[in-house]
Amino acid sequence: MDDLRALGSAAYLSGDRESAIRALQAAHSLNVASGNRVEAARDADELAMLFTVTGEPAVGAGWVARAQRLAEGEPEDAAVRGHLLIHDMFRLLFSGDFAGMHAICERIEAIGRGTGDADLVAFALSSSGRALLYLGRVPEGLSRLDEAMVALATGEISPIMAGHVYCAMIEGCQEIADYHRMAEWTGVLTRWCEDQTGLVPFTGQCAVHRGQILRAHGSFHDALEELALAAERYAANGMDPAAGLALYERGEVLRTLGDLDAAEAAYDAAAGWGHEPQPGLSLLWLARGRTNAAVASVRRLLDEAHDPVMRSRRLGSAVDVFVAAGELDEAERASVELGTIAESFGCQAVTANAAYAAGLVALARGEPAASLTHFRLAWKQWIDLGARYDAARARVRIGLALRALGDPMSATSELSVAQRTFAELGADPARREVERLLATGLPDGLTAREVEVLRLVATGRSNPQIATELFLSEKTVARHLSNIFTKTGVTSRTAAATYAHQHDLA
Repeated sequence: MDDLRALGSAAYLSGDRESAIRALQAAHSLNVASGNRVEAARDADELAMLFTVTGEPAVGAGWVARAQRLAEGEPEDAAVRGHLLIHDMFRLLFSGDFAGMHAICERIEAIGRGTGDADLVAFALSSSGRALLYLGRVPEGLSRLDEAMVALATGEISPIMAGHVYCAMIEGCQEIADYHRMAEWTGVLTRWCEDQTGLVPFTGQCAVHRGQILRAHGSFHDALEELALAAERYAANGMDPAAGLALYERGEVLRTLGDLDAAEAAYDAAAGWGHEPQPGLSLLWLARGRTNAAVASVRRLLDEAHDPVMRSRRLGSAVDVFVAAGELDEAERASVELGTIAESFGCQAVTANAAYAAGLVALARGEPAASLTHFRLAWKQWIDLGARYDAARARVRIGLALRALGDPMSATSELSVAQRTFAELGADPARREVERLLATGLPDGLTAREVEVLRLVATGRSNPQIATELFLSEKTVARHLSNIFTKTGVTSRTAAATYAHQHDLA
């Protein structure tokens, strides 16, 4: 029987789901025939988990019922009881009873420590950590996740359980946008997967988490490659529903790059696999001018989100939509709530999102000085995280706040840096928005590049020097200077320098 169970594990890890099922069913039948009810219950439990994670929960529930019947009469602190409690834990998780989830994890951990079952201990630590996150006790939850990582390092945990625990911890960090932990643990998971020769399960999770990290850092095209790999590997392991997450993440990247049709197709495909395509789809509707649909959607999303983790993931997008729609009272309530959550979480990315949201509301209410403080905090946090796209978004709003405060030169400088960042990242919608803002904030129809040339002319630099400094050809500099003369009506470099000083462009 041990050989059959080992064969089942090996088959599952190599991606041969059907062989894994046959081996475990054979082991189960032999254990039942020999009267070994506890081992038969363990086989049934493993089959239940296998069917559940590969998209057949009804079949899995049937095996859970059989395992529970076979375990009748066993002591409450027996290891088999702890493994069966895992299914109860998932039921509480999906029902949103996070206090009950935490309590049952404590029970599983106690059984694991009492019986020396390292699988139970590691599972309980990671799951109780996530329960604490959902209860808003983020520092405690992260401490439990860190402890679970230590448990994994002992090497005493079975490969299948180790894979599940790794993924659970990374998903928890992703949900609260703790990118530092997420990146570190994704690296560990990737190395662990590479050490398991021929491994198929969990490699999809590796790819999707790498894609999420790349997206957060603004490496959008690399993220698309990883997300395509994730969807392919989920399908190879029979985890079609999990492919919905990869497709949603793909939609997020495509929306940022400006391919709205492809983004909408990705969101629709994600929804087809049962993954909520929000709040990304609401932001896509906003980009297409369907403001009323976006407002209705984010209101519904907030009504449905009850735990602080889920609300933290939706409130920032809600503020974007409410501000765009002129619903400033709703935007302010959402912003204040996000700020409160950020204080309790202590995570940089959530703090940045909250500061950015507060800045949007203040700027929309005509309070540029207050908004500037919030936007600069958001920019610093995102810079520290390596989130170039989000940091550039903050710079755009810093530029608008400076412009409203009567400092057009500083505003142009901030906007120009943001425009170059968006261009480097391929974020075309954001780049075009900044180009429009630069055009509307400059005198006589001058472009941002023409202002850069004019500023250097005012310092006395020659065309060759300007070309070197701006990485342009001398011919291009001459063309820009000709355009400047035409638009401003000046006829000499001296007059152009005077114009620059008169218009605060020098």
